[in-house]
Amino acid sequence: MGLPVVHFEIIGNDPARLQSYYGELFGWEFHAGDAVTEKVSQPGMYGFVDGSTTGEGNGINGGVGGGRGHERRVLFYVAVPDVGAALQQAESLGGKRLMGPEPKSGDFTVGRFTDPEGNVIGVAGPSA
Repeated sequence: MGLPVVHFEIIGNDPARLQSYYGELFGWEFHAGDAVTEKVSQPGMYGFVDGSTTGEGNGINGGVGGGRGHERRVLFYVAVPDVGAALQQAESLGGKRLMGPEPKSGDFTVGRFTDPEGNVIGVAGPSA
């Protein structure tokens, strides 16, 4: 069985504007907080979307955030048992590591890589 997509992100330079936009467009409600690392979003600027409050209660968790200096992107994260190992495998298959594992401590870790065509993908899992 394949690994599931567990989180999405929409990142830009004006998180408040993006949260307002997507809140009106899709009816999403945001809970402000901090992303797992400042490399994802400025502190306090990350708006979490609880997937259990979308659709039939079976949506994917996500976040809209960023801030000044953050590269605009739409990204999804796949759950993996070991972020470092997943990034190594992505590289061995022709991808390129962009970030991670981050943070270096804590309970939850993320990473990003590009596939052979340059698409950015995230991986997330427990810290090693």
